Parts: sequence; C-alpha cells; structure tokens
Amino acid sequence: MFDSGAPSKKRTIAEQLVRRALTTRSSVVSWQVVEEFLTVAQRKFAEPISIPDLQTVVANIFQPLVGVGPSAELFRDALDVVGRYRISWYDSLIVAAAAHACCGVLYSEDLQDGARIFGVLVRDPFREK
Repeated sequence: MFDSGAPSKKRTIAEQLVRRALTTRSSVVSWQVVEEFLTVAQRKFAEPISIPDLQTVVANIFQPLVGVGPSAELFRDALDVVGRYRISWYDSLIVAAAAHACCGVLYSEDLQDGARIFGVLVRDPFREK
C-alpha cells in the first residue's frame, strides 16, 4: 500500500484490505507485522517513509488494529508452528498471533494460499484466481 515501487494492483488490494479492517474493526494485526513493516518501510521501499509519516501510520492504522502482543504463550505456540509446519520463526509468530486472536483467515503472500496452519486458513490476497 505504501511502497511506490510495488505494482499498483498490489497496492490497491492492500489499501482495500486495510480500509475494510479499519472500517469493520473485525481484523487484527500482529505486533510482528508492525515490526516488519517499520523495518521494510525505512530500508527497502523504493521511497523510504519518513519517521514522522511512520508515526502517523502507526497511530492511524496499526494502533487501532494491533490485537496480539508478545507473550510466553505466543512464543511457545510459534515454536510449535515452526516444528509442525516448518515455516520461518517470524512467519510462525504471525500465524500463532492469528490463532490467538481467533482469526479465521490470515492474509499473507509469504505462506501457501489455501493452507490451514494452526487452525487458521491462509489466503494470498494478491494471488490471481
């Protein structure tokens, strides 16, 4: 949504997901997603986002949606996800957070579309159907 170097179709889909999440308040974002976004937005976007603009994004988008924070239970479950499904530690934290938030669907382009991991259905919002 924020990376001017990303294809416009992807940015549009991401913006639609974020707008829906903020409007319905029926979605949750993991703290791990926030950390990854902040790192990438400062270093890897075609045009890095300034600190003041990132603070605005955090206040207006992430703060209303962050629903699962780090905990010993989350780490334990993420390790279980790593062991069972052989996915990366950071992706496992996101999956475990989705399970903790009782999410039915996890939107991710990094995990296999249609997979059910730790009771959560993975959907790639950018996959052509």
